[in-house]
Amino acid sequence: MFGNSGTIPLPRPLGRRVDTLAQLFMRQRLGSQMDFSTPQGEPALLPPNSVSWRIFKNPVALFIGGVAAVLLELAEPRVRDAIWQHSTFSSDALRRLQRTGLAALVTVYGPRTKAEAMIEGVVRMHGRVSGRTSEGEPYHATDPELLDWVQATAGFGFMEAYHVYVHRLHFFERDTMFAEARPVALLYGAVGAPTSQAELYALFDVMRQRLVASPIVLEFLQIMEDVPVLPGVAQPLQRPFLKAAVEILPRWVRKRLALGDHWTLKPWERAFVKTTAAICESMVLPSSPAVQSCRRLGLPENYLYRRQKAPRHGQYGRDHAGFDARIRESDGLKVRQWPP
Repeated sequence: MFGNSGTIPLPRPLGRRVDTLAQLFMRQRLGSQMDFSTPQGEPALLPPNSVSWRIFKNPVALFIGGVAAVLLELAEPRVRDAIWQHSTFSSDALRRLQRTGLAALVTVYGPRTKAEAMIEGVVRMHGRVSGRTSEGEPYHATDPELLDWVQATAGFGFMEAYHVYVHRLHFFERDTMFAEARPVALLYGAVGAPTSQAELYALFDVMRQRLVASPIVLEFLQIMEDVPVLPGVAQPLQRPFLKAAVEILPRWVRKRLALGDHWTLKPWERAFVKTTAAICESMVLPSSPAVQSCRRLGLPENYLYRRQKAPRHGQYGRDHAGFDARIRESDGLKVRQWPP
């Protein structure tokens, strides 16, 4: 099924058909009409050998990670109401998802000048967002604490979705993802965003008492189940992807947000999510932003799809799996330094 490069070889007519459908999906669901293949040679904010380039090429990890990040953001009352009171999420969720998805792709893959211009626009928009939460607490979208939390939750969501449903990431790769995102975080104004897993877990510990349940969290999940992200016949399959997003949250967060067992994946659902992610991880589509961006930089179209050689056990110290188990103890994340 898989070629030596780790890709799925398709007959040429079928490949063209699949790519055409992918282009249609991108335009209708992600709102992406941007050509990532130009201008020729212009670098992105992140280099093509970055961990982020590898993760963001997978649309399953991107969707699941994005939903998990939003759930964590909505758990923080100031971020929650800044989103809900100043966006079209509740009234026009698909358009809001399109803008968010395109912004994430441009940040990682887009040519530097276009990415910087887009981020400047987002920062200006944040400057106009302020108010009071439903509990009466003031908020402003440019608050560094809130910007750090949004940056951290995005990093956690995308990284964890890829790690759990696509390919395991070694501890050094997870650390690298946060470190390499530092320049981008600064452009957004997140001057204190985590630059390592240890800093991420420390931030979770600091924010633990800030995160609360809200009807908006459940409303968001209902909207995500109903909005036509997938084509009509496949729309019922959105729920397993939403469950997958809930499952990667720390257990104490799930408990705090009252996301019970009905948001737990059944065995067939987990298999479906992982199989879909594996197919997306191995199918090189010329229209995808990742492939277009490789073309822009003169790299082979399958550059991000080549099989990665895993580091030998002990090459980078103890394997991260044991560390993950220690920090995800009974009530969720606990701050641990590496090595413990």
